[in-house]
Amino acid sequence: ESGPPRPLSGVSVVPSSRLVSGSTPPAWRWPLLALLSWAGCWGLFLALGPRAGAPVALAAALLLGLALALVHAQRWRRLMVAGGFPLSLLAAGASMPGWAWGLALAVLALAYPWRGWRDAPLFPTPHAALAGLPGQLPLPPGSRVLDAGCGLGDGLLALRRAYPQAQLEGIEYSRPLAWLARLRCPWARIRRGDMWAQDWRGFDLVYLFQRPESMAAAADKARRELRPQAWLVSLDFPLPGVVALAELETGTRHRVWVYRSPQAAAQAGSGVADKARNRPAPGARTTQHG
Repeated sequence: ESGPPRPLSGVSVVPSSRLVSGSTPPAWRWPLLALLSWAGCWGLFLALGPRAGAPVALAAALLLGLALALVHAQRWRRLMVAGGFPLSLLAAGASMPGWAWGLALAVLALAYPWRGWRDAPLFPTPHAALAGLPGQLPLPPGSRVLDAGCGLGDGLLALRRAYPQAQLEGIEYSRPLAWLARLRCPWARIRRGDMWAQDWRGFDLVYLFQRPESMAAAADKARRELRPQAWLVSLDFPLPGVVALAELETGTRHRVWVYRSPQAAAQAGSGVADKARNRPAPGARTTQHG
């Protein structure tokens, strides 16, 4: 395909290929940074302890954790980096056996597999966060709505409040989370799989609650797959370089970003171009046929 990608909302947009290559870090970068931060805090604590004493070593390690946390822009990452060392120190003080750490790691790996680190962490969608959607984009009964990365199903619950007559579907990479979401949302069709491999062409609305690093990939996928008259809705994080059709307040710290299908925008632009081509030039004569 030649030329820049079509915009999602009928306005110019930074090519998503540049956005993906320039702003999307490797999938392993975030968990590795967290592990290195915790290891650095423990290393400083153990190195200073015999020389300066436990209180000084503890204060220095906590300050290092706070400083490393400030490197990250997202609040949840800051909390994880800053809280990792003190929580592990408390657990060590409680004399947790080695097998307990292994069990906790196994549960985490099962519920949140390595490949899932590239997507958003497990933060639930507030159930009333999407209440204003029907007033902005009403959907006819039976419309297909996808929660891409549905987690435990909180986004599906919010979508059901907004569109009780829609056909709700979800996809989740974590097998345990997908199983729990089915228990919580028996009225929705939920399958285990990769949300980035899921084809969006058959859906009238796709809902996302991702992380900033993955929004460029979401913009590119929407440009390629959303069919005409379909919608993309994102909680908290806008598509980079794309102007939304609407930005909805939820009465909380959350915001909802609403985008229209790129094919619909392209068709609208094509119609305007056709009218311009068929419009007679100023001063030109027109012949009417009876």
